[in-house]
Amino acid sequence: MKFPYLLFMVAVMAFSIGGRAQQRDMDIENSSEVFLEEYSDTFQENFFEALKQKGIENYDKAINLLLECKLIDADNAVVDHELAKVYLIEKQYAAAQDYAIAALLSDPENYWFLNTLVSAVRMQGSSLDQMDIGIPMENSKLQENLAVIYFKEREYEKSLIVLSGIKTSEFTERLKGKIKDSLKGNEERTTKKKEVIVTEEPTDDPIAAIKVELGDLMARKDYVGLAKRSEEALENFPAQPYFYYINGLALNKMGKHEEAIEVLEGALDYMLDDVPLQNNIYQELVNAHTGLNNSSKANMYLRMIKPGF
Repeated sequence: MKFPYLLFMVAVMAFSIGGRAQQRDMDIENSSEVFLEEYSDTFQENFFEALKQKGIENYDKAINLLLECKLIDADNAVVDHELAKVYLIEKQYAAAQDYAIAALLSDPENYWFLNTLVSAVRMQGSSLDQMDIGIPMENSKLQENLAVIYFKEREYEKSLIVLSGIKTSEFTERLKGKIKDSLKGNEERTTKKKEVIVTEEPTDDPIAAIKVELGDLMARKDYVGLAKRSEEALENFPAQPYFYYINGLALNKMGKHEEAIEVLEGALDYMLDDVPLQNNIYQELVNAHTGLNNSSKANMYLRMIKPGF
C-alpha cells in the first residue's frame, strides 16, 4: 500500500513545479493506475488459486498463497478467515485461533467467522467463556450467533447461558423453545433406551444383542468402547447401516471427524427406507464436516435431513 501512496506524492510535487511538468504528472498518474491494477490482479489470482489448492487438499500451498495475499492487503478479513480454516484443517489450532480472532474483530457480527473461532478454541480443549481473547462479547448479534452455534452443536446448557445475557426478544424466546424441545426429546429417548435395556427378553438374535450392548455403552458415554465394539460388529455384519452410524457417532465424539465421514458415507450404501436412521447418519455427517470446518458439505447434508422423523 505504501508504493502507490509514494507515487501519488511524487505526482503532487511534479504538479507544483509548473506547467512544463504537467505531462510528467500525467505519466506518473498513469503509472500509478497501472500498478494498482496489477496489485488487484495479483491479489485475486493468489486468493482464488489458494481456494483451488485448498479444494485439492494442498494445504501448504494454500497457506503460502494466502500469506502472499496478506502482504498485499494485511487487513483483509476474508483472507484471515480462509487462513484460519486451512490452519484448522491442518490441526494448527493456535494459528487458526489467531487468524479467526483477526477476522472476527474486523466483522464481529459475521456468523461464520465466529463459528470458525469456536471450532479452533474447542479443538484446544477450551471454550470462549473460559478465555479472554479480546473479542467484543458485549455485541448482541455476536451473542446471538454464539447461542445458535452452541445449539447446533447440541451444547444446550452453554446456549442457555449465552441467552441469559441477551435482552429478551423474539429470537431469544424462539431459540429457548427449540432448546427446551431438544432437551425434552433427549430425555424421552434416554427413557426409552433404559426401558428397552430393562424389559428386553433374552434373544438368540446376535444383531439385536449387539444393539443392546451398544445402547448400554452409549448411555454410559463410553465412546472409546463404543467405537471398538461397533467396529467389531461391522466386521461380522458389514451390511448393517446402524453399526456404521454408531461407529461414526463414536468417532465424531472422539474428534476423529475424517474417519467418521468415511464410515458414515459407507452406511449410505446400505440404506433402504429407514428415514429416522438416515436422518441420524446425515446429522453425524453434518457434525463431522462442521468439526473439519467444511461448511459447504455440512450444509449439503443438513439439507438432506427430512423433518418430522
